[in-house]
Amino acid sequence: MGEHTCNICGYTFSLKCSLKRHLTTHTNLKPYKCEICGKGFVKMSNLVSHTLLHSNIKNHVCEMCGKAFSLRCYLKRHMITHTNLKPYKCEICCKGFVKMSNLVSHTLLHSSEKTHVCEICGKAFFQRNGLKGHMFTHTKEKSYACEICGKKFSTLCHLKTHCRSHTKEKPYECDICHKSFARRNNLTSHLFSHTNEKPHQCKMCQKAFRSKRSLYEHLRMHTDEKTHICEVCGKAFFQRNGLKSHMFTHTKEKHYVCEICGKNFSKLCGLKTHYRSHTKEKPYECDQCGKTFRGKSNLMRHLRIHTNEKPYVCEMCGKAFNQGSTLRSHLRTHSEEKPYTCEVCNRAFANRSNLKSHFRTHSTDKPYTCEICSETFKRKNLLRDHALTHTGVAPYSCKICNKTFNVKCTLQQHLLTHNKEKLYTCELCGKSYTHRCRLKNHLITHQSESPYVCEVCKKGFSNKSNLIVHLRIHTQEKPYVCEHCDKSFTQISTLQSHIYTHKKDEKPHKCETCGKAFTRKDILRKHSALHLKELGRRKKSVGTTKKGNLEK
Repeated sequence: MGEHTCNICGYTFSLKCSLKRHLTTHTNLKPYKCEICGKGFVKMSNLVSHTLLHSNIKNHVCEMCGKAFSLRCYLKRHMITHTNLKPYKCEICCKGFVKMSNLVSHTLLHSSEKTHVCEICGKAFFQRNGLKGHMFTHTKEKSYACEICGKKFSTLCHLKTHCRSHTKEKPYECDICHKSFARRNNLTSHLFSHTNEKPHQCKMCQKAFRSKRSLYEHLRMHTDEKTHICEVCGKAFFQRNGLKSHMFTHTKEKHYVCEICGKNFSKLCGLKTHYRSHTKEKPYECDQCGKTFRGKSNLMRHLRIHTNEKPYVCEMCGKAFNQGSTLRSHLRTHSEEKPYTCEVCNRAFANRSNLKSHFRTHSTDKPYTCEICSETFKRKNLLRDHALTHTGVAPYSCKICNKTFNVKCTLQQHLLTHNKEKLYTCELCGKSYTHRCRLKNHLITHQSESPYVCEVCKKGFSNKSNLIVHLRIHTQEKPYVCEHCDKSFTQISTLQSHIYTHKKDEKPHKCETCGKAFTRKDILRKHSALHLKELGRRKKSVGTTKKGNLEK
């Protein structure tokens, strides 16, 4: 039997009628039209098969899983999925396929020829289906609607994939760990996680990815191309997921609810990460220090501490950050934008975390409790700093005078004392201070108010910290214990001064007049007073001498 070859694409056929039918694919003629939807077909048999889809009659039922099909050929093709047989093998890479048509489409990937070209933008594709899917980006046509939520899609396969989000169906299962997926490409990317293989590499920065889509989205970061644009506010994003997450800021939709505490989330991944806060599960571990995290993104951010990588750079001042959120907060220092407003007092803040901390000042809620002395705190960092007072550990050291502090912000305030720079000035009397908190305490002296009153003896104090220290006189509480002799104190400063009595050689407090050094600051103050008295006596003596000379 002779072979009949197509003059356009070189494809060969055993029958002349098959060649004639094939030639119509090059002319784009589709003489057989569906009376219901108007769709055209090259062959009459394709039209007959198509009409069954409108009738919704599915007489061909799979005996193994009960799934029904409109055509017998669809059932035959489906039966192969139960046998795991893939009879059609690629001669180049030996990959197997259930259908011959899938093998034909796959072989085009090896030829590197993209024969299907878009007439509008010139983009080329290996397969006709790829071109068809691309054409919808120009027409914006979405003919396939979900019957449950009404969401529309440009292709039937996208609709089918979407429907699984309602049915929770995950037909693609990993043979190694048995994790299931709704989409085949997600399973393909997942399989690389077992082999640690990342076959798709960026040629510009050598970074590798498990999926080709992740590589494409990464490449936009080098070109600064943001193709995913919000139709509401016009904001652009590198990745589709970024746009999806952003859209929830407009809709305020939070469909995912935690069954334990009732908290709502806009994304499923957010709910999954939150759920681990109840189970205390932290599956992501740092290879460098062993620290564990609830979410993968938290681990990725943490790793930058070890690598000292700071990919987020401020265009205005050049300062670099290891997190995008930190850069966004920093940018507001240039624009002085404060988008987060307190609903109680209308005070505005540059970032959400500061607003949350501030909001607790309006309530009596103190969720963080010290396990040693049961003192409660409104913020987690305050509890962390307080815990160091029980150990006597002061990890933050001044490089100028070697004085140590248990809180970083206290060290930063202390450094201002070396600069002698007093930025905070009282508008009433002109007195200046190195710290804002000291100016606030000073302002109360002008008001003659002592808002913090002891409930036991009714003594008033200008600030809350002084009241807390005073209350320990009544309770006999001495939470600060010396690790050398077990002696306890009511204040951390007293403990720190006491520790120097064990270190005879260390005398950090030096007199600027005579150079004598002391272990404690209060002793230095008393010593300095002697110099002042001596200076006063000298001035008085000089004055008396001058007066006597004048009288003579």
